[in-house]
Amino acid sequence: MTRFDYAEMTTRNRGFVTEAEQARLRTASVLIPGVGGMGGAAFMALVRAGIGRFVIADIDHFEVSNLNRQLFATLDTVGQEKAAAARDGALRINPEAQIEVLGGEWPDALDRLIPAADVIVNGMDDAAAGVHLYRRAQAHGLTVIDAYASPLPSVTVVRPDAPRPEARLRYPTVGVDWRQVTPAMRVTCLQREIEYVLTHSSSHRHVDLTVAAEVAAGTRSRFSFATMVTMAGTMMADEAIRAILKRPGGTDHRGYFFNPHAVKVERPLPAPIAAVRGFAVRRFMQRMMA
Repeated sequence: MTRFDYAEMTTRNRGFVTEAEQARLRTASVLIPGVGGMGGAAFMALVRAGIGRFVIADIDHFEVSNLNRQLFATLDTVGQEKAAAARDGALRINPEAQIEVLGGEWPDALDRLIPAADVIVNGMDDAAAGVHLYRRAQAHGLTVIDAYASPLPSVTVVRPDAPRPEARLRYPTVGVDWRQVTPAMRVTCLQREIEYVLTHSSSHRHVDLTVAAEVAAGTRSRFSFATMVTMAGTMMADEAIRAILKRPGGTDHRGYFFNPHAVKVERPLPAPIAAVRGFAVRRFMQRMMA
């Protein structure tokens, strides 16, 4: 069996990070709720970058339908708990990594987990738990790296002083205890997020709108494709590393979309243009879901 050596594993990182920065990454801690698609891709990238400590959580098991995009999903892990399988896969890369695994109890542990983390990478798509995560992150002064439910790879960096997604995207959850969020509210949250994505990106040009309408109506699971999911997860990991190393630059709470079809970055529109386009998008969505 090959002997593991952290210095040898990370030797090719030099040039991108200094020796001191690599040492900082080795002692850093990242909280990742959701290690399926984008969260799993971000986790994989951060493990290979040399991050030394993680808390990962997931409530699901790997399924055959996950094989198209989720990096820790293999025929060997189908049927296994996602978080446990992801931990085992990560330890086959860096056996020295410290990885705490949680299941459905993770939301109740946030007031313990967040103060011990350097940054949060949100890899889950549950609206209620997401609202709770963002609220507790703000209370503890921690940054959340996230992405939109978008056909184009995207990334956001929500710092403690930035508006929460539920307020910025007009979720019906504002002022509601996260445990009281109803299924109807969850559907509305997704629709508001899709509205933002269609307003500020060219996503509608690159997907089957019939399928998109079913997703927006809550009658079909979100569609995902390997290249888009992996790119988004890698973008999230890059922003997490930037936050840990306190490097300047990067994006903000509005984020951006990367369009590989046109090879360009699509940024949020100015407010006046977004207002007009948003009105047209809402009417379009109403017709699309009718």
